[in-house]
Amino acid sequence: MITLYGITRSRAARCLWMLEELGISYRRERVGYQDGSNRAPGYLAINPNGKLPALQDDGTVLFESLAINLYLAERYGRQAGPALWPASVADRGRCYQWSLWAMTELEPALLTALLHRAGLPEAQRNPEAAREAEARLQGPLAVLDSALGGALEGAPGGRAYLLGADFCVADLNVASVANWARRAQVTLEPLPALADWLTRCT
Repeated sequence: MITLYGITRSRAARCLWMLEELGISYRRERVGYQDGSNRAPGYLAINPNGKLPALQDDGTVLFESLAINLYLAERYGRQAGPALWPASVADRGRCYQWSLWAMTELEPALLTALLHRAGLPEAQRNPEAAREAEARLQGPLAVLDSALGGALEGAPGGRAYLLGADFCVADLNVASVANWARRAQVTLEPLPALADWLTRCT
């Protein structure tokens, strides 16, 4: 039995999305930050970082949300109907590429904008920090919009999803990060391919 540790108002939401796409049975342990259960000895034995989420699956223990999703897609994706895990080595490499890109290029600035516009108590928000974060996002968001528009690989007319016609783990992982733009009040209007893709994914 798969057990996912975390709460929906955390990066565990990404893994819950993947588990639901796969349509497989799992159990969720509600471990969170506010009640300190993420620092309990039992949980720290599973994820010594004390962060969310973590996953146990038949003796396999993992942390880091997007790594968990890549694992789930590889282990269960090909048998779950839609091809969440691509067949070719090249496309699987692109799944790793886009997942790592989302964490390094997109999430840090998006999280800063989100915290200073919605996440933190009003007195702790810094509007200038949010504006600077949004400015830093323009390059990565343009890269994503361009990839979906086809410009990066010369595909005329753009593409429905990151790897082509089919939704896969690359889309889920990147969309689970990019979707923070809405709560962070980061406009996607100048990026029509990205905005349309995000609506399709979510």
